[in-house]
Amino acid sequence: MNEYHKIPTVWKRDPATNYKTLIEGEWATPELAYLAHNEWVFTEKIDGTNIRVMWDGQAITFGGKTDRAQLPAKLVKRLNEMFLPQTATFADKFDCPVCLYGEGYGAGIQKGGGDYGATQEFALFDVKVADWWLQREDIDDVAEALSLYVVPIVGAGTLHDLVAKVRDGIPSLWGPFSAEGIVARPAVELFARDGKRIITKLKCSDFAQEATP
Repeated sequence: MNEYHKIPTVWKRDPATNYKTLIEGEWATPELAYLAHNEWVFTEKIDGTNIRVMWDGQAITFGGKTDRAQLPAKLVKRLNEMFLPQTATFADKFDCPVCLYGEGYGAGIQKGGGDYGATQEFALFDVKVADWWLQREDIDDVAEALSLYVVPIVGAGTLHDLVAKVRDGIPSLWGPFSAEGIVARPAVELFARDGKRIITKLKCSDFAQEATP
């Protein structure tokens, strides 16, 4: 339950390269094409593993990107340390089910996890309270109440600005290494006709082939 939705890449992927490269200028969805010149908010995409922290009104439980995903033992231990002592805070702050979505990152998680630090940690990037997605200022409020890191905002602009920013390479705010990429959301939360959130991403690795001689 509460599995996080897929975030489409800003452009379509090329079937001729087995979807390993992008088709420049071909927006992944009609909504992205229509909103390309509007203002979007950019946050750093962390190279880690998706984590769900779920509160049902009585207890806190953890999950990965899907209900079948297995979480690293060290990360589970760290999540227990971070969240289980805060049961009273959850009970005081939320009077209905809530799901915190974040990224587990650090040494032992993904190939470059050690760049983020020697320990495994959690950074919040979304919160769903009942059927409502919280706005950024409210996500920040939840992060403050629970003493959590929250993914940093690294800029704002159009989707054309997003492409230029990622193409040039983005230094991570965690240290002297490259960020994995950017997740972009409209400055005002929007949904498509099918009810899906309008949100997109772009990874620096999608432009790696351009730097290859």
